[in-house]
Amino acid sequence: MNERATDDEDDQLPIKATPEDLPPVLAAEIIVSQNRPAECTVFPPDATDFERLTTWITAKEGSFISLEDMR
Repeated sequence: MNERATDDEDDQLPIKATPEDLPPVLAAEIIVSQNRPAECTVFPPDATDFERLTTWITAKEGSFISLEDMR
């Protein structure tokens, strides 16, 4: 047995997660224009406008699909 598992569930120690253990938190923004294809940008919520333009992913309409289409 290790420190995270016991025979009795009531006696289990809480699992302590560090920031490295947690999945990254990302936001997505879709920009729709009448004259251009829609664009979806994925970025961390605290990214600056400059970082969103230079560091994170932006995909044009046609290269991404809705979550409902994945089912």
